[in-house]
Amino acid sequence: MSLSGAQIVARALKQQGVTVVFGIVGIPVVEVAEAIQSEGIRFISFRNEQSCSYAASAWGYLNQKPGVCLVVSGPGVVHALAGVVHSQVNTWPLVLIGGSCETTLEGAGAFQECLQIEMCRPYSKYSARPQSVEQIPQVMTSAFRHAMVGRPGAAYIDLPADYIQGSVQAAIVPNAHLAKPVFAQADPTDIVAAVELLSAAKSPLIVVGKGAAYARAEEEIRALVDKYQAPFLPTPMAKGVVPDSHPRNASSARSSALKGADVVLLLGARLNWILHFGRRFNPNAKIIQVDVHPEEIGTNVSIDVALQGHLPLVVRQLLDALRGPFVLDPDSNPFVSELVQHAQRNADKQLQKYQNSEIPMSYYRAFYEIKQQLPSDVVFVSEGANTMDIARTVFDFQLPRRRLDCATFANMGVGMGFAIAAQLHYVESRVVAVVGDSAFGFSAMELETAVRSRLPLIVIVINNNGIYYGLEPEEYGALERQSQLPTTALLPGVRYELIAEAVGAKGVLVKTPEDLGTAVEAALAHNGLTLINCVIKPGGYQKLDFAWMSK
Repeated sequence: MSLSGAQIVARALKQQGVTVVFGIVGIPVVEVAEAIQSEGIRFISFRNEQSCSYAASAWGYLNQKPGVCLVVSGPGVVHALAGVVHSQVNTWPLVLIGGSCETTLEGAGAFQECLQIEMCRPYSKYSARPQSVEQIPQVMTSAFRHAMVGRPGAAYIDLPADYIQGSVQAAIVPNAHLAKPVFAQADPTDIVAAVELLSAAKSPLIVVGKGAAYARAEEEIRALVDKYQAPFLPTPMAKGVVPDSHPRNASSARSSALKGADVVLLLGARLNWILHFGRRFNPNAKIIQVDVHPEEIGTNVSIDVALQGHLPLVVRQLLDALRGPFVLDPDSNPFVSELVQHAQRNADKQLQKYQNSEIPMSYYRAFYEIKQQLPSDVVFVSEGANTMDIARTVFDFQLPRRRLDCATFANMGVGMGFAIAAQLHYVESRVVAVVGDSAFGFSAMELETAVRSRLPLIVIVINNNGIYYGLEPEEYGALERQSQLPTTALLPGVRYELIAEAVGAKGVLVKTPEDLGTAVEAALAHNGLTLINCVIKPGGYQKLDFAWMSK
């Protein structure tokens, strides 16, 4: 019996435990997609390679094993490179499979000929082509292993058209060996040093990064917070690792927590732009960093104790070594007391923003109305500059991996791909994507993908007529006549909900808080896709200012 290259690819994916593949078919990968479906693997066909690569990236994050993306040669791989870089920077496991021209035509100007292996190599952990059709399973195993082991990341497999269409005897084709991650504990000597610092701390702070969410470290970290009683600060995608409702959550007093801590324990959190490169820490603070990747430890800030290892195992080591009892409560600890008071003052200010009754609505009022309707197990996808940044301070999460955003690489256009992947993963929960109007424009046609895949997404477009800030229709018209439109302006009054209706979904236009709340409630009761076009205050032509850019 003979097997085609396409069949060998599909069988190797099946042997790696793959259940869904995201992609777009065309020459030369149509046969691969058909073989994938014949193996019982679901194929989700997208409208744009960027979106399907983002979906595969999110799938990898949510499942702790590589998401798989299949695209055509040349431009297909170029477009999907966005997801490759996204996965590599965010350290999420992804395997991109790209078709390529026939090996016999390389250098001859073949159809969509492109240096794809070389192009992907700088942005992945592994980029290779099998040397023969029968070597496909071995390369597949290597790609999956590189994507999963150590710090996760992206891998690329190049499949020439003659490999896909060629065939070999099944007897000479090896099985793909199931790739599994390898986990390690930290050095016990370093654990002792870390515990000494934690035990002596007067104002400790635990910073929880999205690496903790990916590593499934929630049980251990919750136990650590409860035992040690230290305040904790989650980065945006780490929200829910410890419930936001926990009394030691210092998110509402972020600046005070960073400046006042004398010992900082970093759990799967990198000191990049999200944490201001560590520059806002107390300069005299002792820092303990836990990370799976040794080269990451000590980036931007000197580290007092480095703990390299798999986060759940390392946190369990700390738990076992910490003796206690620890008393860090507002009544006895000035640092905790200050954070509680600061958080309450900020909560009072936030409440005033929620009660703003102006029409068009503000971001805060719109988000407040949405928040009132969402179930506790909601999966929340957030993208857009102001939309994402403000939503981070409004929506609370009690469960891990329920908030997805553009993360470390901060690329727009991830919203629909992420939402589709999330709904496939969280079959029993509702996925709500709250996206800015500019960000939605990157992937709006994936509404059709979601409808065709029968995914009951709720998409809420926060429509302020612009990138960061928009203009009222009258102001837009006046500036347009003077040829002075700001580059951030989008056309006012775009009817995004009609795009949803055009692909068979439900579309709703809302302009008041009451209508927004009613629309979200109805969308949750609807068993299909709903898009809510939520008109808010444009904001005018303002100077752009981002907190993370300031010194």
